[in-house]
Amino acid sequence: MSYAGVISRKNEIMKKTVGMDYGIFESGSIAFDYERMMRETGYSLSEIQEIQRSVGVGNTPLIELKNLTALVRKISPKGKGARIFIKDESCNPSGSFKDRRAAVSVYHAEKLGYKGVAAATSGNYGAAVASQAAMRNLKCIILQECYDSRKVGQPEILEKQRKCECYGAEVVQLSVGPELFYTFLKTLEETGYFNASLYSTFGIAGVETLGYEVAIQCREMIGKDPDVVLITHAGGGNVTGTARGLIKAGAINTKVVGASVDLSGLHMASDYDFNRKSFTTGHTGFGIPFATWPDRSDVPRNAARPLRYLDKYVTIKQGEVFYITEALAQLEGLERGPAGNTSLTAAFALAMEMDEDEVIVVQETEYTGAGKHPLPQLSFAKQNGVEVKFGNPDEEIAGKNIILPQHPSMIKAREMDLNKMRKSYVKNCIENTKVQSVSMKDVEFLSEDTKSSVENIKEILTDMGISIV
Repeated sequence: MSYAGVISRKNEIMKKTVGMDYGIFESGSIAFDYERMMRETGYSLSEIQEIQRSVGVGNTPLIELKNLTALVRKISPKGKGARIFIKDESCNPSGSFKDRRAAVSVYHAEKLGYKGVAAATSGNYGAAVASQAAMRNLKCIILQECYDSRKVGQPEILEKQRKCECYGAEVVQLSVGPELFYTFLKTLEETGYFNASLYSTFGIAGVETLGYEVAIQCREMIGKDPDVVLITHAGGGNVTGTARGLIKAGAINTKVVGASVDLSGLHMASDYDFNRKSFTTGHTGFGIPFATWPDRSDVPRNAARPLRYLDKYVTIKQGEVFYITEALAQLEGLERGPAGNTSLTAAFALAMEMDEDEVIVVQETEYTGAGKHPLPQLSFAKQNGVEVKFGNPDEEIAGKNIILPQHPSMIKAREMDLNKMRKSYVKNCIENTKVQSVSMKDVEFLSEDTKSSVENIKEILTDMGISIV
């Protein structure tokens, strides 16, 4: 049970606890058959809809935010100000869209005869898995990266711990650092529970219903597909599943935009930095690493491949999200949590640039609990030496201050360079597979996995000194 021993058995442990042989999808030094892997989930879209419907998941309302839209138009140039809608995923059993992911994974675990499920997450997914396991009378273990070395935890993470335990799950809490993956693997090996990974095919396929519903509901309400769907981007499953659902609904002209909170400068595995951030998900500490190397996950091949689907990727500041959270409550009478409000903040900024007859859909909301509310988060920030003030959000420095905008017109969506991220992804593929040359099959896979041309991939590889054989 040494660290090295457990890590050396990771592929064997994963194969046994996911019930899928990932080796059958391999087709090159780098390439693998992604679409075949997704098909091996074994459930059609309609079957997944029925699985979710049986446990009260999905078919959540699409709500037009008329007052926020009016505010956008008041501060935008004439003729600008897109209509903003939100998909209210807080209506799911545990209060977030992640019930969609958990519903399929836990159903499959029960179908295969597993006695329990386990997941490593400090976020909403833990509550979703615990909720679904309770419905299906399965045991559940949730592992959380919860504390710094002083045993001080984020209010939002502690709120999620309480929620998981409320559903009857056993919660294993860890301090920040490298032991999470090791402890998770050891737990899976010792218990034989199903790995209800965020990044399995089951989890991603579960989100496809969300994208599908967005398209269908928009057609029913306004007679057309949304022009833009705004998705909070962390590990990439939200982007991937929603985009695939939009495609399955035929909404091929809808632009998929990811949004993360800018936490640049904070190291996610740093004991010092851990409690100096006021967002535990939906930030660049997940969004960038998982986009540029998806297979860092707890399954051999990550089904979340955000670069395949992103048309644009933007960041916003912490203070801007807190501001929009308050605006949503006071203007629309909706109190919702920080993850969905991340994408709502970006939508507010982008709507100022879009025409009045265009439609932007914020693809999720989440519940607001005691620890998720802005007040405990801002109080916690102050306790950790972070200054909170009004001013220009462009001057915000993550870990040092949180700047709420003095005026809503100051809220911005700052565009990330997707081409730079694509190059980073290719570089990571080469470094992690340790290959000196690649095949045309590998090149074609990289082209698909980054939504870029074969010629562009060849140019990147040539610049790296990698030959194509």
